[in-house]
Order: sequence, then C-alpha cells, then structure tokens
Amino acid sequence: MKDTFKHQGMRQQLVETLVKKGIKDQNVLAAIGKIPRHLFMDSGFIDHAYQDKAFPIAADQTISQPYTVAFQSELMAVKRGDKVLEIGTGSGYQTAVLLELGAKVYSIERQQELFKKTSKFLPKIGYRAKKLVFGDGYKGLEEEAPFKSIIVTAGAPFVPNPLLSQLEIGGRLVIPVGEDIQIMTLFIRKGPKEFEKHELGEFRFVPLLEDKN
Repeated sequence: MKDTFKHQGMRQQLVETLVKKGIKDQNVLAAIGKIPRHLFMDSGFIDHAYQDKAFPIAADQTISQPYTVAFQSELMAVKRGDKVLEIGTGSGYQTAVLLELGAKVYSIERQQELFKKTSKFLPKIGYRAKKLVFGDGYKGLEEEAPFKSIIVTAGAPFVPNPLLSQLEIGGRLVIPVGEDIQIMTLFIRKGPKEFEKHELGEFRFVPLLEDKN
C-alpha cells in the first residue's frame, strides 16, 4: 500500500491530461491529483492506474475512466459539507473524490463482493463515508434524503423516480442514461415537480443493476 514519488508524478500528468480535455474545477483536479488511484486497482493493472482509461475490477465491474469521474464530479458542483448520494460505490475511487471535495457521502453498492471489499478498503486508506450500504441503487436512500446532489456511476436504462424525489430543491442529479451508449444527463430540481434537464454528451458505463429479488 505505497504511494511513491513516481505515482505522484504520474498523477500530475493525469491532471494535465484532464485539463487538456476541458476539466476546469480546481477542487476536482486537486482531488484527482491527491488520491492514489493505483491502490484501488488489482495489482496487475497498477502500471495503467494513471492512464485516462477505465479498467476491470471485481464482479465484472470497472473503475471509471478518470475523465468520466472528473466530468461527473464537476457537474455535481460539490461544496464542502454537501450531503451527497452515490449510486454504485464500485472500487470506491469516485467515493474518495467526493470525500476529498468535502462532501458527506452516502453510497450504495449492489454487488456483495465489491461492497465487502470496498467498505473495508476505504477506511484503511483514510476515507470514511457517512454510510456505505449494500442495496438497490434504483431505490436511493429514502431514510437519509434529501440530498444536495446524487451521482449514478453506472448506465441507467431510465431515470429512477426515487432519485429525483430524494433531491433537495436546487439539488443536482448526474446520471448516464441509455442502454449501450449513455447520454450524461444533469437534472437540477427547481421545485417540488419541476426539473431542469441538460444532456451533456455520450459515455459508456457498465449497466446499473436492479435488485431482482
């Protein structure tokens, strides 16, 4: 579990790549420059940790491409102390970015194997979410709502209504919507039943799993 000068240098190169690709939020760039992404990956992929690519992790899932993490994080416009819900804890990398941004993070993971692994791993490297939950992301986390922002880190075939209803007024939902290719979509809650919708380009995500039980 080492973070060397070499890793730090590779991270700075990654940050420069993200700036070239249009990421402007200095807090997001600082978070990505600080978090040891190689620790979130299987040892076989360590050399690839600071390339701007997605890579496989356990349970047929992936650790998202850094650009995607940065893009979604920037859209959330996180302020220190914001209460944030993450759908799809995965490796915990996006969770760590949100924690670096000062958010109070509640996160849901559907894959038991990943949930167990990540809930042990994050505190080990100093990242503590408010709550990590094994459950169905489509339902959100009613008992902790409302949230200032909600991020979905897997491709959703449709926008789950519970997620929209768990946003506070002025809150933001960032969700990739679609089957094979997803459109990154931002919803801003303007009133009890009023949402402003922005579509922000094509991305590819692993599918958001529904609890069939």
